[in-house]
Amino acid sequence: MTSDASEIEKLRELITPARFVLWDFDGPICRLFAGHKAERVAADLVEWLARQGLHGLLTDAERDTLDPQVVLRAVGRRRPGSDLVAGLEERLTQEELRAAASALPTAYADPLIRTWTAVGARLAVTTNNSPRAARTYLETRGLTGCFSPHLYGRTEQLHHLKPHPQCLNRALNAMGAAPPAALMIGDAPSDLAAARAAGVPFLGYARNEAKEGLLRAAGARHVVRSLQPLLRLLRSGRPVG
Repeated sequence: MTSDASEIEKLRELITPARFVLWDFDGPICRLFAGHKAERVAADLVEWLARQGLHGLLTDAERDTLDPQVVLRAVGRRRPGSDLVAGLEERLTQEELRAAASALPTAYADPLIRTWTAVGARLAVTTNNSPRAARTYLETRGLTGCFSPHLYGRTEQLHHLKPHPQCLNRALNAMGAAPPAALMIGDAPSDLAAARAAGVPFLGYARNEAKEGLLRAAGARHVVRSLQPLLRLLRSGRPVG
């Protein structure tokens, strides 16, 4: 998003009604796998499946993926509700907990979270990552109080991962929030789809041109490449709601 006056005004109109802000975790808040590489985690999950004699459970493309969520979803589709899914999900959770120790904060996320809380908004995390990993990271940044207890993430019910709106609906229901009074901040088309399904306005965060392109192609109307404009708008003294 450019910094011209019309774009800033559109952003102001988007965030001004937001009394509840639903944050995706990996992307808008931090880069979870900045120091603990996601591709290595994906490979480890594939290797673990092979040791269980389940090499053939994945397609060639799934075995070669750089995204551990792809491995988990694939097993979830083929063995729903199984002990295998529960075990694989826990292995990924443990990897995400390790990754949280070396996650890289997204620029301006920490002060934006604190400022939004200070001006009266209520915040929640709505993520496909483990809520335990999100809590661990937020604790390292002193941000838990801005969200707790509203951390909603992956469970063993993998069919509820975004783009399914389940974690957003859980957050809205728990906070007593009407969808039009909320705002979802996410960095993936699945976040946009979940927000649409939940009836929540959406703001895309894209740390690079490729991410922005994916969001725009999915139909995102509002995308920022930095969280700084939001922080400036909040600090300008606008009321919440």
